[in-house]
Parts: sequence; structure tokens; C-alpha cells
Amino acid sequence: MVTIASLWLPILLSAVIVFVVSSVIHMGPFWHRGDFPKMPREAEVLDALRPFAIPPGDYFIPRPAGGQEMRSPEFKEKMNRGPVAVLTVMPNGPMSIQRSLVQWFVFLIVVSIFCAYIAGRTLAVGTDYLRVFQIVGATAFIGYALALSELSIWYRRSWGLTLKGALDGLIYGALTAGTFGWLWPH
Repeated sequence: MVTIASLWLPILLSAVIVFVVSSVIHMGPFWHRGDFPKMPREAEVLDALRPFAIPPGDYFIPRPAGGQEMRSPEFKEKMNRGPVAVLTVMPNGPMSIQRSLVQWFVFLIVVSIFCAYIAGRTLAVGTDYLRVFQIVGATAFIGYALALSELSIWYRRSWGLTLKGALDGLIYGALTAGTFGWLWPH
């Protein structure tokens, strides 16, 4: 058994490597460039929504009060008339990239800690690189990618976005696995 404390270096270094690579992937001219197209008639949509002063949050519209209303002819008509949307409203003003980057880095560390925990409980000191890569890579991929499918299954998020996120997760998982394999205690 290998302790999490003895894996502090691969935990931190893998988080830094994934942070840098994810920044390059998302800022470069790669596969995320067209993830969110411009809303048709955006100015008119914004002008129409602005008077409602919708507080920040996640909304599903139209939303029934319960199962009985969901089965009613009136609600079915609302769904047929549309639009049907899952809407995330963010606070007004410029987005804080710093806040998002800090939260992302904390998330990367958390994924690496779980990788260290699982690998440390299943692998011994001196385990060869490829076996460490296999366990850590699978664990990291699970942490980075699998939950994204839920958004496409339940909330109709584009499967294209989900598959791009899974590709990102595969890359991040391989980088995390490589770092752990390289720095695994001997």
C-alpha cells in the first residue's frame, strides 16, 4: 500500500500539467472553438429577457409543479409550443476568469487525490509504469469525463460537446497517468 502523502508530488504536478494543457486546448484553435454558437436574434432575446431580472441560477422551462401537472393537456401544449430550454443565468457583468481557473485547479487536485487514493490502495511500491498508468488513467478518465454524459442524457446538451469533453478527459487522464507512472515510488 502506498500512502496519499507519499504521492503529493504526482498529485500536484499532474494538476499543474493538466491545468496548462487544458488552457492551451480551450484557448487555442482546437475543437472547442464552436462549442457555443451565437443565439439567433441575440439582441432581441436579451432585450426580451432583461425586464424579468431573472436571478442567477439554473432553470428548466416550461417546468411543471409536479407529475400531475406534467400529464395535463395544458402543460403538454406548453411543451409543444416551446421553446423548451435548460437555462443557466449568470450574474450580470464581466465573467471572473480567475474564479473559474481557481475552481478548475482545485478540481484537478481533487481528481488527482482520488487517483492517488485508488492507486495507492491497489498498487504496491515499485509497481511498473504501465500498470500505474492503467489504474490512474482509468480513474482520472472517470473523474474527468464520464459524468458529462448525464448532461446529454437528461438535459439534451449536445452530444458533440459531451464527446469533446470526453476527448479532453482522455487527454487529461493520460497526462495524469503518465505523471503518476513516472513519479511512482520505487
